Amino acid sequence: MNDVIDSGPDAKPTEVEDMVDVQSSHDHRAINIDKVGIKDIRHPIQVKDREGNLQHTVANFNMYVALPKDFKGTHMSRFVEILNNHDWEITVDSFKVMLSEMTALLDAETGHIEMKFYFFINKKAPASGVRSLMDYEVTFIGERAKGKNNITIRIVVPVTSLCPCSKNISDRGAHNQRSHVTVEICTEDFIWIEEIIDIVEAQASCELYGLLKRPDEKVVTERAYDNPKFVEDMVRDVAAKFNSDKRVLAYSVASENFESIHNHSAYALIEKDKRKS
Repeated sequence: MNDVIDSGPDAKPTEVEDMVDVQSSHDHRAINIDKVGIKDIRHPIQVKDREGNLQHTVANFNMYVALPKDFKGTHMSRFVEILNNHDWEITVDSFKVMLSEMTALLDAETGHIEMKFYFFINKKAPASGVRSLMDYEVTFIGERAKGKNNITIRIVVPVTSLCPCSKNISDRGAHNQRSHVTVEICTEDFIWIEEIIDIVEAQASCELYGLLKRPDEKVVTERAYDNPKFVEDMVRDVAAKFNSDKRVLAYSVASENFESIHNHSAYALIEKDKRKS
């Protein structure tokens, strides 16, 4: 039995040119939407590291544009087209291209892209020299408005912090903990992801490693003991480095210490826009 195609008056059109573009139709409520788009879509990317190698990883994207009050909706499929039409080597410059392309394709005045991925550094343990990978959560945040792109890089750097007060008052040892230092920087000049991580790790009581042998454990334990830091010290020391770096136009640095002797975290935050200083 052959299928019967409904060609009656209520049949839906089958040709693209005959289909109604509902998203572009007029909306009577006259309310602008600040951000509309797709959230949490995964896509493979390539990221160049400081050694010139390409890391193949997967990023989570959030992609939004502003929607004027006159339009009912945006074209969601076009966000996906942007990701699938290009093999991106992700740099600040290529990210700007993606941001500009999105706003042009969707005929939007403003746009926003967030791209979160894990970046890996092959680190050498301080005593044994054994190598292992450390992962860092990196997010590129792009904003386009009035024809100009603004790019922010956010990195979460896990480190060790040791309490100066605990060391000062205790006869034996001092409490320490793992801390997450989250930095966001805005720059118009190129800066390697590893450079930002190096700045943060150098200000901690001690940096972390994926793999340590017993001689390495001795080194990192003693290094942290000799370099105690309050959460306030951590953010101030990192901020001082960013203040002296002319490539950094604006920044925020936050540290959360997951306390080992309390059921809460210690937290500190510094934000500065050097362009307004």
